[in-house]
Amino acid sequence: MPDGITPIEEIARGFEDLVSAGKILYAGLSDFPAWRVATAATLAALRGWSPLAGLQLEYSLVERTPDRELRPMAEAYGLGVVGWSPLGGGLLTGKYRRGELGRATTWKNLIHGEDTGQKTKVLDALESIAGETEASMSQVAIAWVGHKGIIPIIGPRTRAQLDDNLGAAAVTLTADQVRRLDQVSAPSLGFPHEMMTRFKELVPGLAGGKPELVDAPSRQVR
Repeated sequence: MPDGITPIEEIARGFEDLVSAGKILYAGLSDFPAWRVATAATLAALRGWSPLAGLQLEYSLVERTPDRELRPMAEAYGLGVVGWSPLGGGLLTGKYRRGELGRATTWKNLIHGEDTGQKTKVLDALESIAGETEASMSQVAIAWVGHKGIIPIIGPRTRAQLDDNLGAAAVTLTADQVRRLDQVSAPSLGFPHEMMTRFKELVPGLAGGKPELVDAPSRQVR
């Protein structure tokens, strides 16, 4: 994650040196703002350095703010995305509703609580779809992240949790189930995205209600 000191140009050049020396094959950034990632990717392309390959960020049904800038940026630059805490620190397992212990009661860090009306709706929808698919809430939540093209980083503490998490690979969500989860978990995209949506009839490329990806860097520079 950012150290608040090292310039992004130095980081990108450092990655090039590491790849050239054979110490790493691919480089990525974790928990960086979109403008810094885009700068690193652009510098690498313009200067012929090893391209940035991946991006790591928090992503789940209760943390979708990367949809504002980070995910569109990653798509534009062809970056692979991995998401940590796909279960919201345990919230999306439903265990806190059952009165079980976890990070919320022991670690009290990097977790989400059922502290907003939206999160309650997310848990309700997740519980309902888990019943429909005969899967656990954890499996549905992880499967949804995978459906978004993000590789989920699981963090099981026990063998039972590992087996449950891996079971997400066998869960197939219908288009309607994905839509329902998308709808209840939708984040506020803020400016300028919401303004563009309001005026979509005036902006070419927004007629379908979803902005088309434009100005993607040429893959030829790699």
